[in-house]
Amino acid sequence: MSRHLENVSRRGFLKTAGVTSGLILAAPMLSNHVMAAARSEEELVSSGYLAIKPDGTAHVFVHRVEMGQGSRTGLPQVVADELEADWGRLHIEAAFGDKARFGDQNTDGSTSIRKFYDAFRQAGAAARMMIEQAAANEWGVSVSDVEAKNHRVINKTTGKSEDFSKFVVAASKLEVPKDVKLKKKVDRTFIGKPQRNIYMKQIVTGDTQFGQDTIRPNMVFAVAARPPVVGGKVTSYDKAAAMAVDGVLDVVELPALEMPALFKPVGGVAVVASNTWAAMKGREALNAQFEGGANASYDSAEYEKQLWKSIDGDSVTHMKRGDVDAALEGASKTYSADYYVPHQHHIPMEPPAATAEWNGDDLKMWVCCQDPTSVQETVAAFVGKKPEEIYVEATLLGGAFGRKSKPDFAVEAALVAKAVGRPVKMVWSREDDVRHGYYHTVAAQRVNVGVKDGKVTAWKHKAAYPSIGATFNPAADQPGAFELGLGLLDMPFDTANMQVDTGKAPAHVRIGWMRSVANIQQAFAVGSMVDEIAQGEGKNTADMWMELIGSDRKINPSVDLVKQPGAPRDPQYSNYGESLERHPVDTARLKAVLDKVVQMSGYGKDMPEGKGIGISVHRSFVSYVACAAEVEVTDGELKVTNAWMAVDCGVAVNPDRVKAQMEGAVLFGMSIAMHGEITAKDGAIVEGNFDGYPVCRMSECPPVETAIIESDAVPGGVGEPGVPPVAPAITNAIFAATGKRIRRLPIKDQLSA
Repeated sequence: MSRHLENVSRRGFLKTAGVTSGLILAAPMLSNHVMAAARSEEELVSSGYLAIKPDGTAHVFVHRVEMGQGSRTGLPQVVADELEADWGRLHIEAAFGDKARFGDQNTDGSTSIRKFYDAFRQAGAAARMMIEQAAANEWGVSVSDVEAKNHRVINKTTGKSEDFSKFVVAASKLEVPKDVKLKKKVDRTFIGKPQRNIYMKQIVTGDTQFGQDTIRPNMVFAVAARPPVVGGKVTSYDKAAAMAVDGVLDVVELPALEMPALFKPVGGVAVVASNTWAAMKGREALNAQFEGGANASYDSAEYEKQLWKSIDGDSVTHMKRGDVDAALEGASKTYSADYYVPHQHHIPMEPPAATAEWNGDDLKMWVCCQDPTSVQETVAAFVGKKPEEIYVEATLLGGAFGRKSKPDFAVEAALVAKAVGRPVKMVWSREDDVRHGYYHTVAAQRVNVGVKDGKVTAWKHKAAYPSIGATFNPAADQPGAFELGLGLLDMPFDTANMQVDTGKAPAHVRIGWMRSVANIQQAFAVGSMVDEIAQGEGKNTADMWMELIGSDRKINPSVDLVKQPGAPRDPQYSNYGESLERHPVDTARLKAVLDKVVQMSGYGKDMPEGKGIGISVHRSFVSYVACAAEVEVTDGELKVTNAWMAVDCGVAVNPDRVKAQMEGAVLFGMSIAMHGEITAKDGAIVEGNFDGYPVCRMSECPPVETAIIESDAVPGGVGEPGVPPVAPAITNAIFAATGKRIRRLPIKDQLSA
């Protein structure tokens, strides 16, 4: 049997597997190249996001990556609406990394629409106004007598109309208007209307390119043996044995990780081969050995005990209102509960992949990344180049959830390609990804609540978990204010006495942000405790939420924040980087989504034995989402039988994508709640693939009904806000069904124990 392998194209398999063109891409042509930023003399350029060619084709440059969330469909919708464009004449360009032109290109934090809605509206409106003015000049009429409509300009005095293309060259000579006239809601064509993801046909027919699909001429493949412990170093390896494997071409030692971890590679030894299989076999033969370093004794089970000691120990107070200790002392009834969430992993379907190609001193890269400019900056520091000198193209991402905003794998590709003098694709297996990731933090929380005369009078919340900040500064040894602001510092409760404290929790693995970040554990604790109080007080949980939230009002969480010793200024609530004027913490919107899922699910109705409905609600990324989950528990086996989501994200640019994100959030939240747990032993991650770290299978997926609240508010986030209320809704439903309270995730076998 030959040991030489041919590369089998996954795309080719899909094409020949009978997938037909049943789903037709209705509109745009997609370019496989990216345009330079240069403006031609005959091209109408109203901003860096839009250029209209003399033939009338509107090129929309989307500087955000596409990982299923639909930004490369939603942002063009915004431009097209204001431009009065024919959707079929849009040419959507995936922008390469270019900080000078586009600034922030980091696609995370649910920011694509909420941060760039205005800019893309203005780009479209400015171009429309320029074309209208050029037409008015040509026809010798007032600009108020012309109107753009569906890629044509109409002379309202004569009824004559002409295609945009007739006026592009003349319009390109005009100044871009500073004050643009935006369309009214009633006149919108695309915003607020469902639009199919522009990549849909290519995805289902296998005709598009993810990071793992990149192929370059003369390319070779690399995999790496990496230190199992963060901060560990190579002690020995057998290069000769690896080189003896058929297909192996070279062995390249990677630089050891020097703290802080940042986005740097963790070190190790890369094996380069003519195909991926040979590289993997070469890695086995390498028999690389490592020393563990400072984190070699990290044991997640022992670490949990340390976290609870920290909860019992000294505190730092970050938020304080009233006198919570006195209120607890004076309460007629108290509730206390401990909540625990383990490390979790993003586990995107497509593991990280990066391809690097050197041509002399020029470096080009194709990376399944969330931020091409971060790739440029991180790689540049390792290869002695300026960031802007490195060409980085972000491919489509087969899932990311925060993992692919850390380009350690791109640095590996650049270094190995330089060493071997050929284009190199750095391939991460599933096990590589799970065992060398940036993990969602493990978290312990204790909530103490006081009730007097049937009303909650005190809420004291203490959290201990390693901070994301530790990845950037090893001295960061407890939750940061930016993390507490994701669900604790902004608890929307009208309670007289509240306090949020933290305890120490040093990090021993790379801590990173994962979809919805600290909202995951904090919404779980808050949503669970509200249910516990309601049950204890004999109240409906929806009523309990309404009572705690109180009147309709807009909250400024900054007023209760505590200035830390040595801090230069008073602390401010971060509000996901938005102003409170533009995105207030609005209790009326929070209550409205909760009301909606109660109506949708029939929460509170009588249920048969073993079945129950739980609810929870949470504001994150300046959007409001409530979840109701219906579960059935039979002989210790859990099944989520229905889920309902209500979301208020302000203007829903593409309702189809909003619903898709809520459906995805239910499955992501279910996976966290039911299965997800990363553990560490002797500093190394134990789990390696879906067998050890399962996500929900299709057989577990419930029907999901989503309601989008009609709103004229500016857009909020969509990709992440759906996740936080899912886990507490499920565990509250379990209590309704069985009377068993789940206070630690994942649920796993707790129901049969």
